[in-house]
Amino acid sequence: MRLFIAINFEKSVIDEIIAIQNQLRNQAVKGNFTREENLHLTLVFLGAIEEKKIDLIERAMNEITIPSFDLIFNKMGHFSRDAGDIWWIGAEENQFLFDMQKKLSAYLSKLGFSIERRGFKPHLTLGREVILREKPLISLSKISSRVSKIYLMKSERINGKLTYTAIYTKEL
Repeated sequence: MRLFIAINFEKSVIDEIIAIQNQLRNQAVKGNFTREENLHLTLVFLGAIEEKKIDLIERAMNEITIPSFDLIFNKMGHFSRDAGDIWWIGAEENQFLFDMQKKLSAYLSKLGFSIERRGFKPHLTLGREVILREKPLISLSKISSRVSKIYLMKSERINGKLTYTAIYTKEL
């Protein structure tokens, strides 16, 4: 099964993100926009993992001793791709967030998991393969969220739709 560790957000925060996503969608010629229920911030992508290794991932998550913290999204950008860009909103620098991601990656590496080594760029993906008519005009105000849990998420296709399901929750 395909797994990742993520931060999920309350409905009020998701509603603010959807409002920004809708501004982007209205200015796009095309795009594959993230469904509301799939909006999250990935901390560690694990990829295809055998079910018997889930206990090890939970153990690594339980090693995290970071307190709950506030996360603020205050920027928007894109990763350029030939087929259309990946548009995202990004979080301002937060030491708790970076420490948590670094510790999770280190624990998981010690347990034998293959962890991506590229730099951590905390963001929520709004859409993929997005092509805009022109430079976007988007009103972006700060979005604040309290982070008090992290989740082990399973990614699968159900009836042709990409679906993310929490299979373990760790309280901070």
